[in-house]
Amino acid sequence: MPRKARELSPLEVRRLTNSGRWSVGGVDGLALQVTEAGARSWVLRLRVAGSQREMGLGSFPTITLADAREKARVHRTKIAAGQDPILIRRQTASAAVAERAAQQTFASVASQYVAQHEKGWKNKKHGAQWTATLETYAAPIVGRLLIRDVTTAHVIRVLEPIWLTKTETATRVRSRMELVLDFAAARGLREGLNPARWRGNLDAALPKPSKVAKVQHHAALDIREMVDFMARLNTLPGNGARALEFAVFTAARSGEVRGAKWMEIDLLNSLWTIPAARMKSGREHRVPLSRPAIRLLRELPTADKDDLVFPGVDGQLSDMTLTAVLRRMKVDATVHGFRSTFRDWISESTAHSTEVAEMALSHAVGDKVEAAYRRGDLFEKRVALMSEWGSFLRARNLEGVTHSQQ
Repeated sequence: MPRKARELSPLEVRRLTNSGRWSVGGVDGLALQVTEAGARSWVLRLRVAGSQREMGLGSFPTITLADAREKARVHRTKIAAGQDPILIRRQTASAAVAERAAQQTFASVASQYVAQHEKGWKNKKHGAQWTATLETYAAPIVGRLLIRDVTTAHVIRVLEPIWLTKTETATRVRSRMELVLDFAAARGLREGLNPARWRGNLDAALPKPSKVAKVQHHAALDIREMVDFMARLNTLPGNGARALEFAVFTAARSGEVRGAKWMEIDLLNSLWTIPAARMKSGREHRVPLSRPAIRLLRELPTADKDDLVFPGVDGQLSDMTLTAVLRRMKVDATVHGFRSTFRDWISESTAHSTEVAEMALSHAVGDKVEAAYRRGDLFEKRVALMSEWGSFLRARNLEGVTHSQQ
């Protein structure tokens, strides 16, 4: 049998300062390890399942000789019972790490969700809205709660105060909470069904949104008023008026017009190509330009291709600039509402198909299966449509009049 190490006293252990591994006795395999730098720590040599293993027991003198011997005895007892103390330690440490990782609040996970997804959003404004709605409505109730502890009752407490008075905002808050909670579940931070889901959950506690608040559509001008409106708009000076006029001619969104650059405009071929990055749909959109739209563009000051078509004082025009034009004209409509007027005109005054109309508005046509088989954008048909629209809007025969002459 191998000779047992002599059982050293605490004083003898304190005097072990030379580098090396020194057996201290008392428990088989227990030694004090001293590094070249003078650091000292306890090491226990074990045989587990036929393999020689080593296990650290802590540093000296934080762990005293008596403590080290007691720990060593406990681990040897485990081995005698058929357990692996090294594996047990690893499992305990792993569980502790997992527990710490799970100690995340709703607010911290919401921040992670925004950070992960904001690059795929259209603009910074969307991310700001996300953060603002959750901070305003969800954070006071669930912000500091562990994400795993959020329940349906908590979600109802968030939504109930605004469900009847701010229904649209409330539905967005619910949807965003649902996405954050799904995000947490996918990362193993919570289990079970999502407490913010609507069907089979919140629909039993809250009235259907459509029953408590009617959808507020964008105010639109009647088709019969459009010709007179465009005649009046044509007389107003300024880039705000010209941008609004161009938006009506093209049935484009305000942001698409305000962000338009000359590099996107092909005057020779009467074409405006809006890049995918600037489109709500995320797809490039070609807009046929009618004769009135081309004439409007030709009357604008010449500029470099990187310049904005309708520049403001300090860069891009704001959405309020176009709205201000409508207010000065005392017109009860929104910029976006002219897209609705355009759609009504197609339905009531033309024979163009729904598909052509929706393509002109850059809306998705059909379901995903249909979209997969659709390759064209009905451009030639849209050329005819936009030409008719331009002619309709210029029915008062302003073709030969420039803004400088008015």
